[in-house]
Amino acid sequence: MPDSNSIRRTFSGFFEERGHVIVPSSSLIPVDPTLLLTNSGMVQFKPYFLGDEPPPYLRATSIQKCARTSDIDIIGTTERHFTFFEMLGNFSFGDYFKEKAIPWSYELVTDGFGLDPERLWFTVYKDDDEAAEIWIDEVGVPPGRLQRGEEDNFWQMGIPGPCGPASEIFYDRGAQHGRDGGPIGGDEDRFVEIWNLVFMQNIQDHPYHVVGDLPKKSIDTGAGIERLNMVLNDLGSVFETDTVWPVLEAAAQATDTRYGDGDDTDISLRILADHGRTMTFLIGDGVVPSNEGRGYILRRLIRRAVRHAWQLGCEDTVTPLLADVTVDIMADAYPGLTEDREFITEVVEREEFGFRRTLETGYAMLEDALQSSSEAVIDGDVAFRLHDTYGFPVELTTEIATERGATVDRDAFDDAMEEQRRRSRLLSFDSDDFQAAEIIREVLDKTGNTDFVGYEVETAPAQILAIVREGDMVSTASEGEEVEVFLDRTPFYAEGGGQVGDTGEIVTDSGTLAVVDTQAPVTGLHGHKARVVRGSVQVGQDAHAEIEHDRRERVSKSHTGTHVLHASLRDVVGHHARQNGSLVEAGRLRFDFSHHAALEPDELAEVERLTNERIIENARVRTVQATKEEAERMGAVAFFGDKYGDEVRVVSAGGYSLEFCGGTHTVSTGQVGPLLISTESSIGANIRRFEAFTGTDAYLHMVELRDTVRAGAGLLKSTAAELPGAIGSLLGRVKDQERRIADFEQRHRSEAAGALADAAETVGDAKVVAASVTDTTPDGLRLLALQLRDRLGRSIVALGTNRGGKASLVVLVSKDLVQQGTSAAEIVASGASIVRGGGGRDPELSMAGGPGGDDVVEAVEAMGKKARAVLS
Repeated sequence: MPDSNSIRRTFSGFFEERGHVIVPSSSLIPVDPTLLLTNSGMVQFKPYFLGDEPPPYLRATSIQKCARTSDIDIIGTTERHFTFFEMLGNFSFGDYFKEKAIPWSYELVTDGFGLDPERLWFTVYKDDDEAAEIWIDEVGVPPGRLQRGEEDNFWQMGIPGPCGPASEIFYDRGAQHGRDGGPIGGDEDRFVEIWNLVFMQNIQDHPYHVVGDLPKKSIDTGAGIERLNMVLNDLGSVFETDTVWPVLEAAAQATDTRYGDGDDTDISLRILADHGRTMTFLIGDGVVPSNEGRGYILRRLIRRAVRHAWQLGCEDTVTPLLADVTVDIMADAYPGLTEDREFITEVVEREEFGFRRTLETGYAMLEDALQSSSEAVIDGDVAFRLHDTYGFPVELTTEIATERGATVDRDAFDDAMEEQRRRSRLLSFDSDDFQAAEIIREVLDKTGNTDFVGYEVETAPAQILAIVREGDMVSTASEGEEVEVFLDRTPFYAEGGGQVGDTGEIVTDSGTLAVVDTQAPVTGLHGHKARVVRGSVQVGQDAHAEIEHDRRERVSKSHTGTHVLHASLRDVVGHHARQNGSLVEAGRLRFDFSHHAALEPDELAEVERLTNERIIENARVRTVQATKEEAERMGAVAFFGDKYGDEVRVVSAGGYSLEFCGGTHTVSTGQVGPLLISTESSIGANIRRFEAFTGTDAYLHMVELRDTVRAGAGLLKSTAAELPGAIGSLLGRVKDQERRIADFEQRHRSEAAGALADAAETVGDAKVVAASVTDTTPDGLRLLALQLRDRLGRSIVALGTNRGGKASLVVLVSKDLVQQGTSAAEIVASGASIVRGGGGRDPELSMAGGPGGDDVVEAVEAMGKKARAVLS
């Protein structure tokens, strides 16, 4: 019985023998900004299909980890769907087409995997006669087992991009799995798609219709390992395969259930198995739970799994177990999971623990809403409150409602969400973006890529190839004008990888440009944002380009410092701490990284100590060019979401730091100078941020801190070394004085309470005190009211004070009167309006304040009058 590892070997070996380069799986976090997650094997090859980049090979094969959540609602209800799966694929970039892709696929499934040809079915696009002829005339499949389809046989990404007709291979699992009729007309559980061959020849645009042909006809195929495993081993479902079944068994053990006991239980266990795998791989690739983007997808998966475990009666955390078992199963194929095991289990455990604290309360609230709704509709405001307060993703609320035969008012929910977004941030859109994109294409067509020579030199002869002013290409620019200039070669580094762009000068015979920034509007094209400060410049002129040396040096110190800091951080807190963004500037840096909690003081100190120790070692900083695969084999750290070509630059420092990096660096670590971490803070769920100084800026920061310490020591008449003890002694004396003052105020309040109690007015069977008190804090006023109530028993106390022109009011009603309907909030409101303020809503103790301090006496009189009226 073939297992998943043997299926991987058979597939890869088959295509390697036929001239395909084996390409490793890319991350689940795609470079493509139009996608949240990598959902197919072709995603990493999209630029080659489109012709945006030359392919480094004409034939490739890969085993790609994929995540798709478009079908999340049916996960667990079918025998063949996952949110995470592995996709086998072979690809041709303008090399072979249908004439090889079709026969090879048939050869592999029959001879390579040994599937019975009599149980295979095939589909082609409705008018793809060429593919049909190859299947029937060349391969020899029976015409009766080839069907023509429409939408399912035209593949597209769901976003603008490459597309084309497709041919699919299906396996007939037998009559016990459903009705006959072939893939088109038969039961989907019986006729299972095992391989999709896409003939990439078209390009689509909004609104997803074909608008033209690709530069070259290419091949993109995809076959799910899990489905192949299921049919090869004649299993009941994909959940019984060797990479999934152990996770499902772990879920059954954790929930004290058994697979096969009932449909509802089986669905929940399948969901736990699937989501357990998906959350493990997402976190392993750097996704952390959040309320946006792919982080929200992860959060939804975790909470959906937790909800199903909870429904099965599981009171303990379940997701760490699911993740742990997934790592055990998949580590042979994906060794990085083992390294990240601890971090993955920590993230899912924290997320589950947080959700379980509100799950029961939120579920009860949803139950109440379901029972009270006469129209079986959950109000949008309720759904929003479940989302905002109890952490229920709206999709989870919808799923639960659907199970109960109800719906969610999604429009009202969306309105509430939009209102929250409106309040929390300003939305902006640059209407010039589209125009800018067009002009950049025009510049690129005219100039081609810029030859960047800034790694080797800081000055270079160049020629002005294009000038852009206010969105238009111009031939000249005069003194005072702000322009963007494009050269044939440049020493100016364009902003990228967190490093800011270079500044400096571009000088011609007729004028001088002061470069204030350098950007790369598209990969390989450097745009110099500049002001003409002398004379004029024009297209075609020879020029001398020179960066600002001191600034570049300070920026390079910060960039090398960032690498050393990153390595030290990972050594101290674990290799799960991955860079999630950075800003490298002259003399300072900002470094964002994934971590689930604030660093402990000793951890932070150790990161800074180790960083500076390594800097002082003065290790050589080396750079090498390598293929992406070679760099990965070297162990270089790549940052998910960053775009890398086939050739990459690798920067190393000592034996501890090895990273993909296109930035500029010092020659040795010692040139970084001191590195001081100034702050460590949270910038989002599971994302932390360092801010730090480097070089001379770090020294000046230390001087500033030293001077501050000396000044503080002088004020306390101590030395810098004695300052902590002097501060401790001072704080001790302050606390002693505060205690003495508090005792004095307590005695004063007690005396005041006695005098006010003696003067209390009797109204019916209760006492009323309405009085103004001189210059008292709001809290002192509250404490005085409490003392009065304790002395008076059944009573209403209304007090007010004017402190610095601001009014403070308090009303306290004894508990027995509250139980009879008397409300402190109603009484304090009568005074709050007079002092032009607002009041509390607590029926027992309500406070109010306002700017009308001079009107306190009148406000107290009004509150006393209201109290008497209430008791009469």
